[in-house]
Amino acid sequence: MGRVLRETPNPPLSSSTEGATTSSTSVMKTLNGSHHFKITGYSQSKGTGVGKYIASDMFMVGGYLWAVYFYPDGKSPEDNAAYVSLFIALASEGTDVRALFELTLLDQSGKERHKVHSHFGRTLESGPYTLKYRGSMWGYKRFFRRTLLEQSDYLKNDCLSVHCSVGVVKSHTEGPKFYSIAVPPSRIGHHFGQLLKTGKGTDVSFEVDGEVFYAHKLVLAARSPVFRAQLFGPMKEQNTKQIKVEDIEAPVFKFLETSPCKLYAGVADAYAFEVNLWHALLHFMYWDSLPDMQELTGLDSKWVTTLMSQHLLAAADRYGLERLRLLCESNLREDVAINTVATTLALAEQHHCFQLKAVCLKFVAVPENLRAVMQTDGFVYLKESCPSVMTELLEYVARVIEHSVYLCKHGIEPIFDGSDANGRR
Repeated sequence: MGRVLRETPNPPLSSSTEGATTSSTSVMKTLNGSHHFKITGYSQSKGTGVGKYIASDMFMVGGYLWAVYFYPDGKSPEDNAAYVSLFIALASEGTDVRALFELTLLDQSGKERHKVHSHFGRTLESGPYTLKYRGSMWGYKRFFRRTLLEQSDYLKNDCLSVHCSVGVVKSHTEGPKFYSIAVPPSRIGHHFGQLLKTGKGTDVSFEVDGEVFYAHKLVLAARSPVFRAQLFGPMKEQNTKQIKVEDIEAPVFKFLETSPCKLYAGVADAYAFEVNLWHALLHFMYWDSLPDMQELTGLDSKWVTTLMSQHLLAAADRYGLERLRLLCESNLREDVAINTVATTLALAEQHHCFQLKAVCLKFVAVPENLRAVMQTDGFVYLKESCPSVMTELLEYVARVIEHSVYLCKHGIEPIFDGSDANGRR
């Protein structure tokens, strides 16, 4: 005989919640930021064409990227280049971004009679401006009549100075917080690192220059598409338990080791460089960070750290480790020097590191640097292996010379140290 299941009534609300009064608050706040945009060589920008613009660097305000757009010949064809146009644009993805803006053309006579177009003071009249999507703009097609601008104190030494302010309006609702739980940061890298350190459960070994390294196939396959194909793909090696690693060194280093200067010669043998390289590679794949290079090599030398970053850059490209490649690019960008820049430039060209390549070209193009770099063995290899880079280098040198001539004409002392006026490379 079956049982009859009776419906259990819901428990009554406790006296502490019955009839309770709750509250919440809608909070509107404006996240403010500003950007200074200096436009040099104004006269040379004229005649570029209606709708053609000069853009500032992108800057972040309120979680969005913004950029200032200056149109020397105006934005609208109907104005026949009689006005200059000035706009601020949303440069990142976003929908219905509400913001306030202010564009100021600075008076450079010291009288502080700035030309200000501000949206901040009109908030009660019309509210914030809404930008619907990426590329939406706020500004003025007829910001200034060009003939008047060129006779004004806003233009000095063929230079204009623009100050842009952005206020991103955001809202959220605040209610009572009954409790909070502290969540610790992820330690997955540490856990995987300990797995490598203890060697538990390893199922593959690599022999590098006589030294054996033990690892886990699944970890390597998860981190690298190359290892995934090598260990589990249809064309996998027959012996996937013991793999001998050969020819890990990039061609540029083989050339430099036999060079007459001997700057790089013998480093791999003297300091077990290939072994250290494999240590660093495995460390990254497990810990997701780079090891201390000086501790790894036992050498307190910035140059050895640069050399390790160069080797790791080539290895990262070989094994499809994009994040490692970018980390090495960032490190090498900070350590550009006469003795190593040509080698770094060759690696940047061969491994498609376009940002690093631009930094190196800019550094080498400075006359004082170029003369010294041309004496290095890396430059010899660069000429032989990357002839197209030499053409690009000549273009950079021509630009530097042209810029220095312009500065001298206007009585400005050129800076020839491979950096800009703020010391940035």
